[in-house]
Amino acid sequence: MKISIVKILTFCCILLFSFGLAQEQSLQTTQLNELLIVEKNGRLRMDAEKPASFPLGSTEFTNKLSKNFRSRKVISTADIESCEIIFIIDKDGNMTDIKTLGTNQSFNDEAMRAISKITQKWIPAEMNGEKVRYKFRVPITIRFNKK
Repeated sequence: MKISIVKILTFCCILLFSFGLAQEQSLQTTQLNELLIVEKNGRLRMDAEKPASFPLGSTEFTNKLSKNFRSRKVISTADIESCEIIFIIDKDGNMTDIKTLGTNQSFNDEAMRAISKITQKWIPAEMNGEKVRYKFRVPITIRFNKK
């Protein structure tokens, strides 16, 4: 009788242990569905099967950004200024976590203001048929005509 109780307890422990591992694996799968890590040129980056896109096209997005940008607000003595706008398109198509990287703060501020004025929703990225967050980088360069 003792042997059968030990066998039953062992079987229950194995069952509980495998159930715990199965739960952990399903969480990892869900997280991997969110982002696909791709190694390109020795660098890891996030990618999706279908990237996010601006509904009117990338040219129209560039035009809207250009129209919103007020170059007269940028204080600079250089001939050329540049920055990079980084933002995330969330699952609902909204731009979130907008950041600007560049050496000229007035240029960064104006780039932030210009992109924040674009309120149109994007078409979210997709991974395995589900909408996922997608990271964008938009470089901006401006050349000043010194007179």
